[in-house]
Amino acid sequence: MIIPVRCFTCGKIIGDSYETYVQRLEMGEKPDEVLDSIGIERYCCRKMIIAHADLIEEVISYS
Repeated sequence: MIIPVRCFTCGKIIGDSYETYVQRLEMGEKPDEVLDSIGIERYCCRKMIIAHADLIEEVISYS
């Protein structure tokens, strides 16, 4: 639904990095380089951001 504020595994704050990640991917940068540059280095945090499916727009129509 929405990106979690913290990584479920290690507890690092990752919610503020998602917007930057998406914007830079749209500009054509590689995902691994973007994650490195915004400071997401642990594989558990990378998994949280890469595997996120943004479904909030679809769910909001049912409320």
